[in-house]
Amino acid sequence: MEGKAGSVFRKIKNTSLVLIVLAAIIALTLVYTGMFKVDDTEQAVITRFGKYYKTVGAGLHVKLPFGIDKSYNVPVKVVQTEQFGFQTIKAGQVNQYKNNITKESTMLTGDLNIVDVEWIIQYRIVDPVAWLFNVKECRQTIRDISQSVLNTLVGDRAILDIMGSERSAIQNAALDLMNDNFQQLGLGITVNTVRLQNIVPPAGVQEAFDDVNKAIQDMNRFINEGKEAYNAEIPKAKGEADQQILIAQGYAAERVNKAKGDVARFNAVYEEYRKAPEVTRERLYLEAMETIFNAHENTSLIDHKLENMLPVKNLSNKGAN
Repeated sequence: MEGKAGSVFRKIKNTSLVLIVLAAIIALTLVYTGMFKVDDTEQAVITRFGKYYKTVGAGLHVKLPFGIDKSYNVPVKVVQTEQFGFQTIKAGQVNQYKNNITKESTMLTGDLNIVDVEWIIQYRIVDPVAWLFNVKECRQTIRDISQSVLNTLVGDRAILDIMGSERSAIQNAALDLMNDNFQQLGLGITVNTVRLQNIVPPAGVQEAFDDVNKAIQDMNRFINEGKEAYNAEIPKAKGEADQQILIAQGYAAERVNKAKGDVARFNAVYEEYRKAPEVTRERLYLEAMETIFNAHENTSLIDHKLENMLPVKNLSNKGAN
């Protein structure tokens, strides 16, 4: 009897242990498949039976276990970067685009030159549902669209413009075109930055382009030197011109004032002449003769018949003395 009782007890004990273990496994499975955590930089998209159910934010959340509900954490607050034409490799990281780097960086310009362009884009996921379900290969799509847009913009411009003045215009135009394309595809992202890195000609023509760049630098230097000389000479010339204008204005004022004085004196003489014409005529004649005799020491007087020539030096005041 005791042996049978002990056997029954052991069976009950073993059964209870199995039930406890099963309960523990079920509880752990419920916890593992029914709870999930979302970081502060993420949003979680929940599907129920494979269909979109809802989107939740940061924190600890509960969902239906055993795969009924599935959660997908999407980094919506993280700015992500894609590199083109080059790739920064960290220790232990695999270069997944090694074969495409040279291909995607080599482009044909509008003036039929070849140029190597390196650029990066930075984007952020703004619609996690669209990011997960609208496009299958999201990152590859981003790379393909970005490469297509840059090829189009580079193909519309000359190589020197791409390497110089059009750099900023290309970046701004690429930003707008990429966002338009991604919005039409419903990718659920917004591109924040498009930045061109190195823009260089192929190795075979690098020396020729270096010479062109040197010539451009020399041209700019000569232009700057010319502007400096211009800025130094023009104020000086302007000052001299102003000085000459002032001198001319002073001379003009002097001549005008002198002319006005002569006119006033003539008018005064004329008024006296009108009062006594004979006296005024005689006085003017004597003043004129006095001026002539004083101006010339060896002065001779000739009569109107040219019969006599008389020295008049002894007739002057000097001669009298």
